[in-house]
Amino acid sequence: MTLNPMIFCDFDGTITENDNIVAIMKKFAPPEWEEIKDDILSQRISIKKGVGQFFRLLPAELKEEMTTFILNDAKIREGFGEFVSYTKRNGLDLVVVSGGMDFFVHPLLKGYNLPVYCNEAKFNEEKIRVEWPHTCDEQCSNECGCCKPSILREIGEGHYKIVIGDSITDLQAAKQADLVIARDFLQQKCEELNLPYQSFETFHDVIRILEQNEVKV
Repeated sequence: MTLNPMIFCDFDGTITENDNIVAIMKKFAPPEWEEIKDDILSQRISIKKGVGQFFRLLPAELKEEMTTFILNDAKIREGFGEFVSYTKRNGLDLVVVSGGMDFFVHPLLKGYNLPVYCNEAKFNEEKIRVEWPHTCDEQCSNECGCCKPSILREIGEGHYKIVIGDSITDLQAAKQADLVIARDFLQQKCEELNLPYQSFETFHDVIRILEQNEVKV
C-alpha cells in the first residue's frame, strides 16, 4: 500500500450498537419526530435540517436527564476497544466522524484518546439548539450537518481512505472512500448504488477486513 491509511469511523450505530439520537427521540420527543426521521431517510430533507428539527422539539432543561439516560443506555459495539488498540499498535490513523452531539459522544469515548468531529448541542435557550462546527465545504451542497465528505477532503487527502459506517450520514463519505466497511442502512445503499463494500457486525470483523486488505503503514 503506497498511501498511508486513514480510518474515518462513524459513531452512532457503528461504535455504539444503537443510534443514540434515535434513542433520545424515542424517549423524550413528541410523536412528530417520526415524520422528520422518515423525511431524512428518504432524503426529502437534509440531515442538517432534520437533526436540527429533532432537537428543537426538546426542552433544554432535559440536558441532565438525557445525558444520564444515554450514558446508561448506549452500548459500545463488541471489539471496539481491541480495534482501537489494533490501530494504535499498527500506526493507523483513526478519526471518529459523528453526526451525533458532543454531550454524549465525548463522554462515551472518554479514555480512548481519539480525535473526534461531531456536532454541538446548546442548552442556553428554551429548546435545544444545534451548532455545526464541521459544515459542508464548497464541493458539497447536501447540508450534511457534520459533513463527513468535507472532513475526508480536508484531512484525508493523500491517504488511503477507509470509511466505517451504518447510515445515510455515511453515504457521501463512502462514495469517495478507497475501502468501505458497512452495515445496516449504509450496506443497503451501497448495494443499491453498486458501491464496493465489505460488511461487518463487530469490530473483530473490522480488524479481520483490515488484515485481509493488508491495510498497514
